[in-house]
Amino acid sequence: MTIAFVFPGQGSQAVGMGKSLADNFASARAVFAEVDDALNQKLSTLMWEGPEADLTLTENAQPALMAVSMAALRVLGSEYGVTVANTAKFVAGHSLGEYSALAAAGTFTIADAARLLKIRGQAMQAATPVGTGAMAALLGLDFATAAAVAAEAAQGDVCQAANDNSDGQVVVSGSKAAVERACEIAKAKGAKRAIILPVSAPFHCALMQPAADAMAKALTTASMKSPLIPVIANVVAGPLTDPTIIRQKLVEQVTGTVRWRECVSYMVAQGVNVFVEIGAGKVLTGLAKKNAPDAQAFAAGTPDDIAAAAAHLKQGI
Repeated sequence: MTIAFVFPGQGSQAVGMGKSLADNFASARAVFAEVDDALNQKLSTLMWEGPEADLTLTENAQPALMAVSMAALRVLGSEYGVTVANTAKFVAGHSLGEYSALAAAGTFTIADAARLLKIRGQAMQAATPVGTGAMAALLGLDFATAAAVAAEAAQGDVCQAANDNSDGQVVVSGSKAAVERACEIAKAKGAKRAIILPVSAPFHCALMQPAADAMAKALTTASMKSPLIPVIANVVAGPLTDPTIIRQKLVEQVTGTVRWRECVSYMVAQGVNVFVEIGAGKVLTGLAKKNAPDAQAFAAGTPDDIAAAAAHLKQGI
């Protein structure tokens, strides 16, 4: 059994996430308290009570999702003895989840990851005026075709392939008019569906350059250690262990494509046959089943799911 821990990105948030962990485990409560203290904000209250509109704000959703992932990881360790060091060959995260992965591997403290994600969320939201950008999921097209659709749709505006999630699920991002054009071109090229996504900004495209600049500044002063195990980085779909390179790639990630399909393929090629999604939701568990149909995939975000995943994983420790 060769295991990778993967960490979800934006879109997996929901009011109530993490509350069952806090109610049942002191180790989880400690994580949520650490994040609240780092941000000088009762983020945990917002996570558990809402309102949903405030939790969905990028500046709140990003550190909140990281907090749930780290709380779940702490519970795996404190209650079941399952840790990154003794269990996983790789860690990886989808977009903001890469910060969770790096915190899990010891590159960032939880407090520093929370502060960086707060800055990242605020900067990404502020990079473009509300309503001027958009993202759309193109379903039924491979990455090469979707990237060609984005290029054709740009017509002087920004339009890029932002997330390569799986074969048949590629997200494009850019100027609103260009993304709308991409939807029509995609349908003409055989896409099953082209869906404008309910997001507040056009992530992972050139319009995010102001946010990339903000993260370059923030990361310059952030304390970083070498990860305990390699992190499979979004923008290179390969392993990184050098904090200097990790810092550089985190900056590039803000405007670059999340190469998730290739990240999973790399890990499979290195022998990974079990993917454990640590945190809120089950998005990456579903993508693992598409991208690595011969591998097993488990979600570990609630007490029951964590117990079930731990029972399976301890066979391999």
